[in-house]
Amino acid sequence: MQQVPERYLKQIESTDGLYEIRIQLGNDIFRIFCFFDKGKLIVLANGFHKKTQKTPKNEIEKALKIKEEYENEKG
Repeated sequence: MQQVPERYLKQIESTDGLYEIRIQLGNDIFRIFCFFDKGKLIVLANGFHKKTQKTPKNEIEKALKIKEEYENEKG
């Protein structure tokens, strides 16, 4: 499997399998949280326009909730 550079895809510390896709368009920075399903399928959770240096905690919590709901529905 080919590695994606950390500047584009980075695991969120202190989470169980939550990743952040990083996109920069001009001076705007966007983040999309995602996770892997059985290592092959990337599931996109939520995204936001990053305006500060630190990732908002409520956005991480929202992504973790989406991940949990996805896993519960899959069984």
